[in-house]
Amino acid sequence: MRLRVEFTTEPFDLDEAPAHALVAREVVETAGLDAVDVGPFGNTAEGGADRVLTAVDALLRKSLEAGATRISLQVNVVDDGIGEGGR
Repeated sequence: MRLRVEFTTEPFDLDEAPAHALVAREVVETAGLDAVDVGPFGNTAEGGADRVLTAVDALLRKSLEAGATRISLQVNVVDDGIGEGGR
């Protein structure tokens, strides 16, 4: 099964990326996901279910530790292909 996660971390700072945003970006960029798109107002990443869910866990924990006061996220199934092994 493939999943897509869309997320934002707050508080926003348009002048300089806050620590929690940088941490979130690092988590998804190093999670071994197939597609990652980071931007100032929203971020998306796709991959196998196991990798996405592991990344979401790390994203929540590390972003909160780095000062996020709110994390909004949505997870969608984008493909339920058989044989992907959750990767």
